[in-house]
Amino acid sequence: MQTILGSGGAIGTDLAKALTQFTNDIKLVSRNPKKVNESDILFSADFSDAAQIAKAIEGSDICYVTVGFEYSIKVWREKWPAFIKNVVEACIRNNSKLVFFDNMYAIGAPHVNHITEESPDSPTSKKGEVRVEVDRIILEQIEKGKLQAIIARAPDFFGPIKKQNSLLMNLVYDNLSKGKTAQWFGNADVVHTMGYTPDLAEATAILGNTPDAYNQIWNLPVDMNSLTGREWVKLFAGEMQASNKVRVLPRWSLQLLGVFVPILREMSEMMYQFDRPYNFDSTKFINRFKFTPTTNKEAVRQTIETLKER
Repeated sequence: MQTILGSGGAIGTDLAKALTQFTNDIKLVSRNPKKVNESDILFSADFSDAAQIAKAIEGSDICYVTVGFEYSIKVWREKWPAFIKNVVEACIRNNSKLVFFDNMYAIGAPHVNHITEESPDSPTSKKGEVRVEVDRIILEQIEKGKLQAIIARAPDFFGPIKKQNSLLMNLVYDNLSKGKTAQWFGNADVVHTMGYTPDLAEATAILGNTPDAYNQIWNLPVDMNSLTGREWVKLFAGEMQASNKVRVLPRWSLQLLGVFVPILREMSEMMYQFDRPYNFDSTKFINRFKFTPTTNKEAVRQTIETLKER
């Protein structure tokens, strides 16, 4: 049995599809899970309840965590450490392997110009401090020999599923689709790596089903031909036959815009990811698995085409 905690999000949904190349014994866990594949097993759980988490993981050979709690530092502090402790304890009790889909917030401003698996924990945000705490809970149990786990890290990502959780889709696609000017913040003329959800999910499935990949940190595969904010807008505008003008948002505007786009409300402390070059290096994964990431241009084309079909 392979179990996905947080199966309803963009990564969880694509991961459920990707896992079918390895197994048809898949359990989807969320508050209100819905089938992705016909053979999926559904399990409803409240992730604030340790007993329900334990029950969800029971019988699992591999447990994937693709949970996305509300994007609020208050919520993150309350929920993330307690949740991951309960997950780790349940995995140890059940002898289940753990694959944690992580973001890059643990890596702070001085090191985002070239992010590898060796980049040091260096949080420069409150949310980054929470992610470091969560990672350390996992890594400590690996070091003690009690847990087999993978921390699979991804940069900001986009795709046609759950686009409200993607900054690129919020700032660029949504505005262009309404005939408005695309937006960016920080500096539209520095590069910013983005991941494509189908690639990230497929790679997560590959890692989970590769025994010698465990007890390591992996950067998930992306097109490393990083684009600037202005170039991202140009790609979307070209596919959507829209204007490629860009409005760069100042830091002070994020709180105001957050009234309409909630994810922007708490982005002010993350501005360091957008005011300087942000390069995510996935060479380790690409070389190990001979994986060819979808190009940025093709990923944008596929995303827009899928949304058109819907």
